[in-house]
Amino acid sequence: MRLHVQFCRFLALLMVALMVTACARRPAYVAEPVAVEAAPAPEGAVVAPVAAAYGPAAGVTGFDTPYQLDAGDRLRIQVFGQEGLSNSYIVDASGFVSISLIGAVPARGLTTAELARAIAARLRNGFIRQPHVSVEVEAYRPFFILGEVNAPGQYPYVPNMTVEAAVAIAGGFAPRAAKTDIVLARSFNGATYRGPVPPDYPLRPGDTITVKERWF
Repeated sequence: MRLHVQFCRFLALLMVALMVTACARRPAYVAEPVAVEAAPAPEGAVVAPVAAAYGPAAGVTGFDTPYQLDAGDRLRIQVFGQEGLSNSYIVDASGFVSISLIGAVPARGLTTAELARAIAARLRNGFIRQPHVSVEVEAYRPFFILGEVNAPGQYPYVPNMTVEAAVAIAGGFAPRAAKTDIVLARSFNGATYRGPVPPDYPLRPGDTITVKERWF
């Protein structure tokens, strides 16, 4: 009886020793870090670091900043007390407005207030001692809509327009339009920003809307 008990204890110790040896030989699993790469930006897109501050569109900026003038804008410029200088002017293709006495004044990228100050500075330089100048936009430059709409092209901009209104002006969606795949391109501070936008996204003059084609 005593031999049987001792034999059982020997077998138990042997099994424990084998299990410990096997565990010691098995290499411990070490989790390796997984590299996560950011998705590349769309081709040709310029992403501003402050883009999130300008509305819901990814990569589109200039949403709630003062309007910047560009070619095609028609302006009403008034120089108080100087009827010969007060008139309507067009920002030309080079981004200038040509005013008698002072010649071409850069307007592209300026707000109306900044342009008024620039004109006043020119007039103050040997023409008018204390000029008072105001600048207002009479008519904005057009917007463009391309892709899967019934009448793509160039259209006059109306204040407070949305992407949805622009599509309606262009005759509505074409049969193959991807109604949830709309990309907006906007020039701002000398760069072009592109990003997907929802139908209620506000437009600005000079914007280009592209409605993509659906695959199914």
